[in-house]
Amino acid sequence: MDIITDTLTFIANNVFGQVPILIGLITFIGLAVQGKRLEDIVSGTLRATVGIVVLFIGVDVFTDGLVGFQEVLASAMGTTPPTSDHSLAEFLASHGGSVALVITAGFAVHLLLVRLFPAAGYLYLTGHLMFWISAITVAALVQIAPDAGQLTLVLCGAGVVAAYWTVQPLWMRPLMRKVVPQDTFGFGHTSSLVCVATGFLARPFGSRERHDSESLKLPRQLSFFKDVNVSTALVIGLVMLLAVAFADPDVAAAQAAEVNEDLSRWVWALIIGLRFAAGLAVVLFGVRMFLAEIVPAFKGVSDRLIPGTRPALDAPTVFPVAPTAVMLGFIGALGTFLALIGVFALADWFTLAPPMIMLFFVGGAAGVFGNVVAGWRGAVLGGVLTGVWLAIGQALTWGMLDSTAPELATLADPDWFVLAWLLLALEPLGSNAVWAAPVVALAATAVTLLILGRRQHRSDPPAAAGTTPEEVAP
Repeated sequence: MDIITDTLTFIANNVFGQVPILIGLITFIGLAVQGKRLEDIVSGTLRATVGIVVLFIGVDVFTDGLVGFQEVLASAMGTTPPTSDHSLAEFLASHGGSVALVITAGFAVHLLLVRLFPAAGYLYLTGHLMFWISAITVAALVQIAPDAGQLTLVLCGAGVVAAYWTVQPLWMRPLMRKVVPQDTFGFGHTSSLVCVATGFLARPFGSRERHDSESLKLPRQLSFFKDVNVSTALVIGLVMLLAVAFADPDVAAAQAAEVNEDLSRWVWALIIGLRFAAGLAVVLFGVRMFLAEIVPAFKGVSDRLIPGTRPALDAPTVFPVAPTAVMLGFIGALGTFLALIGVFALADWFTLAPPMIMLFFVGGAAGVFGNVVAGWRGAVLGGVLTGVWLAIGQALTWGMLDSTAPELATLADPDWFVLAWLLLALEPLGSNAVWAAPVVALAATAVTLLILGRRQHRSDPPAAAGTTPEEVAP
């Protein structure tokens, strides 16, 4: 039993927990089963893997700055993050093994569902989010049943996350087909619910044809804003300077000193804006690089191993479609969240902690999907909805996880909150209610896939499996 547990934990930590390895493995298998030559398999696998590494380097470049920005911003707003008797570190120390096993067992169940039900259509490959969605699932299950054994947590958690990974790309499919009409890959990210809400609510605000964020007409003097790298550096740099102006000088100086002990806090603010723009440029390059390999390689998986499937991939894969919309979504999310910090403080409600990384990735994704429906107006709406969702979710969920890992509420994407709320609704029913979660989730998933399968059999044309990478990467 220990050997099995150790093996599953190793797979979780070293395959699903390492996105470049996961994507490289999938690319290798896809090319190999297509009978490609050895040199094509090696080069394709390495290009996909390097593309993911480049993407994450870009993410590291600007998220390093966002963490410092978050500290300065909290100081400028006069807020102090909430505290708890329990921490995320303590929770992972006691239940990290269960989280790892949930990832591996859950992915096995997800594979089985996708193989048995052709309507599933997508294989979820966003490895780092597999960890976080499993972590919040286990935290909620422990909250419901504090005395539950590891086997109970793993079996129940695996059923819940497998159901989520299977159906989440499906409710995003109508919007994704507007972004990627060829349907060569899906959207596998825990911002999906706010993206769907944005797509629905943005309809009355205009159309992409008339208000596309990427085709905004600006006065000649402001035409440089059409270059997303320039606009990003200017906007983020300005926001940073404002934050530094109102923050405690010692806090801002401490952040600058981490870069260089002689660096002015004002120059640090400008550098963060430049690093943010550079990081975004690197992310977009990495996305194009790995998509050019994973999409054609996955055809082998789709044709030979799991017929009809496409990969469901991380949020940055849609950023190249509308980079201006990404920035509009982020700015809308940030502005809304900052306003709500003030509202919550004045009302003496929960003390919000600005989750900068979530505001960027979730707001950016919502901006892209809002733009595809209603242009720049939809992108801004997506950002506003993101700010509201993250603020309310943080305030509600912190107390719900008070005996496990309340810090997850300050790190969460929209889907995390909803999943936690659904699971914690079982808490009044007692500890045995944890078994209801996977049963209901898997039964609902099976019924949904059967219904979708019948509809597709009647009306849907076959998926375009042979689309070239150039048709996909914007």
